[in-house]
Amino acid sequence: MQRKLMWKRSLLELMQVFNKYRFLLAQLVGKEFKNKYRRSYLGILWSLLNPLLMMMIVSSVFSFIFRFDIENFQVYLILGQISFNFFSEATQISVTTIVGAGQLIKKVYVPKYIFPLSKVLFSFLNFGFSFLAAIAVMICYGVTPGLSILYLPLWLAYYFVFTLGISLLLSACMVFLRDTQHLYSLVMVAFGYLTPVFYPVTSLAPWMQEIMKFNPLYQYMTYLRNILLYGYSPDLWDNVVCLAYALVSAAVGMHYFFRKQDQFILYI
Repeated sequence: MQRKLMWKRSLLELMQVFNKYRFLLAQLVGKEFKNKYRRSYLGILWSLLNPLLMMMIVSSVFSFIFRFDIENFQVYLILGQISFNFFSEATQISVTTIVGAGQLIKKVYVPKYIFPLSKVLFSFLNFGFSFLAAIAVMICYGVTPGLSILYLPLWLAYYFVFTLGISLLLSACMVFLRDTQHLYSLVMVAFGYLTPVFYPVTSLAPWMQEIMKFNPLYQYMTYLRNILLYGYSPDLWDNVVCLAYALVSAAVGMHYFFRKQDQFILYI
């Protein structure tokens, strides 16, 4: 009973942040943009140009050297890139948020989860600009998703919640274990190769394809490619899997974060 009340209180507090602290949240997100693009001539255009340039380089290598037989490989690649980069950027910059905001947390009361939330929102907006590059590539290669694009908002909701849950968990772990940042960077390097961003999953051995189904990034990436590249409408199972990963991630991240947040001030 007590645990249920704690969950209700946590969820209510999380929803209230958009109303009571929306100005601070906007300031934190704006600060991230200023810090990232300070003294940059192209500024936020890099969010659009970076995936395009990487797509051109990687597609040249894998189209002419390794010759993966993937239809519309450029679109396949850029959709994988931008979806993976959003998760990678959001979670890696969220790791140090609580530790980095230690002085502010000690001086005034601010909902502590607002810091990892601001990082995820910043990366999500960056992802939106990168998505414009993907649309440009789709138009260039004549790829039209059809009515399956209606599932895109659902995918965005799944993926955002999943990423936020992981970010909350990592930011809380970093307070007590400072090696979290270094360990997680290695994990993301491994996931970069273990997730079919630039190669088809069919190139793997059958037993590896079965294991790949347990990779949440693969599930979200496949969902996005199905609705935008192949024009497939996801079935019930696809939605159940993506929703389950999102809910489990949010539940674990929020539970650990809210259970430990009162101890943060003793370690930061």
